[in-house]
Amino acid sequence: MKRYLSIALIALFTILVLMFMGQNLELVTVSFLSIHLTLRLGLLVILVYIVGMLTGSVLWSLLLNAAQHVKPKT
Repeated sequence: MKRYLSIALIALFTILVLMFMGQNLELVTVSFLSIHLTLRLGLLVILVYIVGMLTGSVLWSLLLNAAQHVKPKT
């Protein structure tokens, strides 16, 4: 039962993401330093979300690792 629920949630999330991408088809240009990138808005938002998840998880693991190595003052 739990397996079917997780499959249904993944399918629902995938459908919602595809609908979001389908409704945001206009092109946007992102400029950073001398790099100019033109992408569809939906794709850009999803890419930024994925980069944010990756950097957030790396930062979280670094903070947990640093907290484990801190010795309490006595």
